[in-house]
Amino acid sequence: MAKSNIQLIKMVSTADTGYFYVKKKNPRNSTEKFEMRKYDPRARKHVVFKESKMK
Repeated sequence: MAKSNIQLIKMVSTADTGYFYVKKKNPRNSTEKFEMRKYDPRARKHVVFKESKMK
């Protein structure tokens, strides 16, 4: 059976609330960093979330 290439990444809020989502990413298909608008419940609005590494 082949080894999976999917990695878990952390999507951190740019509103500096410390809130984050965890997302799956295949680095072979998408080499650039993710950036998406999602809801931040601590800021109570939609903000940009950027990719960072899981620790």
